[in-house]
Amino acid sequence: MSNTILITGSSSGVGKATAKYFQEKGWNVVATMRTPEKETELSELDNVLITRLDVQDPDSIVRAVQRGIETFGKIDVLLNNAGVPVWGLVEAAPMAKIRHSFDVNILGLIETTKAVLPHFRANRSGTIINVSSLAGKVAFPATSPYNAVKFAVEGFSEALWYEMESIGVKVKLVEPGVIKTDFIGQSFDFSNDETLQEYQELVGKFHAGKAAIEEFASAPRLVSEIIFRAATDGTTQLRYTAGEDVKQMVATRKSDDDETFMGGIKQQLGL
Repeated sequence: MSNTILITGSSSGVGKATAKYFQEKGWNVVATMRTPEKETELSELDNVLITRLDVQDPDSIVRAVQRGIETFGKIDVLLNNAGVPVWGLVEAAPMAKIRHSFDVNILGLIETTKAVLPHFRANRSGTIINVSSLAGKVAFPATSPYNAVKFAVEGFSEALWYEMESIGVKVKLVEPGVIKTDFIGQSFDFSNDETLQEYQELVGKFHAGKAAIEEFASAPRLVSEIIFRAATDGTTQLRYTAGEDVKQMVATRKSDDDETFMGGIKQQLGL
């Protein structure tokens, strides 16, 4: 019997690319999204179940997990991929937007994980893969709300690794760098208030730096390949970096003390 992966946030970007990649590899795929009725590409593929899952709607999470099990008999891998970015100045960012980011990026991830755990525990097997980010390892100016949620994903996943070991379940973190998706493209939403004049030089430097790093962004398929390796390598390895940019940045963060590293970031941005 083929293995099955359930993916949150499958309507675009890394989620859609990963659904297609696993299907190509012969897996069953439960591709979940908030508006499945709008999906046309994945619906043409064999062994792909498209179903609704909104990580802020607990009932939809439970139903998606149940449909996946009913359709394919078993779920072997959960990929927590759904997420929303929150960029900008913390003083300018509305608290509703910050709360929404926590609801989706960490609380929704936890709730989806909890919905799958009884199935994994009964089978004494399974793999949970959480999509983190370079922003879960390294903080940058004007990204504090996003850093907050991705650092939370890192801490949750590392602690969960110990819990899951007792029931035969693996936990993995995939940490992409900059990706060529709408996440930093059309949907880029930056909180700023131009009346806060003291921050505007930093804001300008941030946008200039963003434009520069987008030239080196990785394709979503690269991240999908790393996710597939995490799902199939049979190891207890926790962290997997995806992209040369994140590998280099994480290595530098580990080797430098705070003053040196943070001074280097300021120098790169011209601050």
